[in-house]
Amino acid sequence: MSSVVIALVVGVSSPAMAADEPTVGAKAAYVIDSAGTVHFGKRETKRMPVASLVKIMTAYVVLREGRLSDTITISATDVKYAAKNGAATAGLRKGERFTTRDLLYALMLPSGADAANALARHYGPGKTAFVAKMNSTARALGLTDTRYTNPDGMPTPANGGYSTAVDQVKLARLALRSSVFTTVVGTTSHKVAKTGVHRAHTWKNTNKLLAQADGVLGVKTGYTNAAGHCLLFAAERGGLQVVGALLGDGKDPSRFTAAKKLLNYAEEQITLG
Repeated sequence: MSSVVIALVVGVSSPAMAADEPTVGAKAAYVIDSAGTVHFGKRETKRMPVASLVKIMTAYVVLREGRLSDTITISATDVKYAAKNGAATAGLRKGERFTTRDLLYALMLPSGADAANALARHYGPGKTAFVAKMNSTARALGLTDTRYTNPDGMPTPANGGYSTAVDQVKLARLALRSSVFTTVVGTTSHKVAKTGVHRAHTWKNTNKLLAQADGVLGVKTGYTNAAGHCLLFAAERGGLQVVGALLGDGKDPSRFTAAKKLLNYAEEQITLG
């Protein structure tokens, strides 16, 4: 006789059953909530390239260094850098001028390497100095298994550096304390109207999870051949903020499917207490 039947016979309530831990195809994964409970871990401390998740640190440094009203002029170098490397771009053109606020949307939604180059060049000043700031910030935040070689995660040089699922989640949790950052990464589409200093642009978020699950806050997608498909995600579940990382997934859609499973699993665990 099953335990549930026995419970009914003797008039005792059956305890809630915990859901089975999800199967995740990504090479590394990590999920934690704002109460500090770890809900999932898989090779979470393995150092790996993280592709465009690098841009989270770029945004973090920019928000510390600059003002949202600062104006940055796009250079030919910014445009050529993205085109030469086959990177995702925000479609920026030489001579256009944008506020830092708008360039953060260009950086985080379409994952523009042109925007990353412009922001790094301006706030380094120069990319070398900016990357040094990224690395010093990582050390200050206790990201001991993270190193950056560029502001965009592109393969050159050295695959953009490396990080771990744990470090990426830690960084995301800190970045999400900024209302500006949270607003940017939670936006599905951002339009800038044509002005005298730039064309009209519409930047759409590559993070499909925003439209596929409730309560999603962001955060960022990434892909290179070396890094595979990556996703850093955050959502409100069971009254808590749940943040997770998936690194090295083999297929684009599966990272979003896995994130939904992990969020549901975390919510079940939070509800069960």
